Amino acid sequence: MSQSTTLRPTEAAASAQSAPMNVPTVRIYGIEFSKLNMKDTIRQLMQRIEKRQLTHIITGNPIMVMAALESPVFDQAMRSAELVVPDGTGVVWAASRVGHPVAERVAGYDLMHELFRLGQERGWRVFLLGSSQDVIEATAKRVSEQYPGLIIAGYRNGYFGADQDAEVVAEVHAAQADLLFVARSVDTQEPWIAKHKQALGVPIMMGVGGSFDVIAGVVKRAPKLFQRLRLEWFYRLMKQPTRAARMLVLPKFALKVMRDKEKVLKYH
Repeated sequence: MSQSTTLRPTEAAASAQSAPMNVPTVRIYGIEFSKLNMKDTIRQLMQRIEKRQLTHIITGNPIMVMAALESPVFDQAMRSAELVVPDGTGVVWAASRVGHPVAERVAGYDLMHELFRLGQERGWRVFLLGSSQDVIEATAKRVSEQYPGLIIAGYRNGYFGADQDAEVVAEVHAAQADLLFVARSVDTQEPWIAKHKQALGVPIMMGVGGSFDVIAGVVKRAPKLFQRLRLEWFYRLMKQPTRAARMLVLPKFALKVMRDKEKVLKYH
């Protein structure tokens, strides 16, 4: 069984070009988080797809902010992204704490499905990259079934090293997709997209972590009650106790924000 599948377009589409994205933001430890709600975020992204403008979307949370403070490579990936949305509840809280609230939490999983839905209506092309071979095949199948008007331009598992980057980038570029979703570890997917986004040439590029596992049915998303109470992180912790060490970053982030006060906004 092949590791990847790519559907070639019948007509060549222009590669996406770099362009800044002007949205209201709040700076949290040097990272500009969008203040837009989901509806306005989608509206902006639709325009960028139509104009073929490169857009690296990062669904930011406290763990990523803390990682950026410790890793120059990850920090650069976060800062270079055209759009960082407040996915984590802790980021939404921090923005309010420093007096610059965001409109709402923009969950990455929901944003991905909103883009799938619009892609179905407009015949967009999507490339799915990441997870295991079984998961990526199941994901492609389920996305195709749920959004029949969306074109699966290609898919490939996430098991490749730096020596295969050029091959993978060339494959994605050749697929001429409108959307690229990358499901690898967070510390890998964001720097990888940032490094290769010009060569990838896809208007919308977004790291989605374990989302393919949810789509494929391997992992269940938190029930609606947990989502409404902003406790998805707690549900994941109950289901995956091995995440406990990772979750310890959340109180550290909260304590840092409370201690630093206005320095949160001034950090460069």
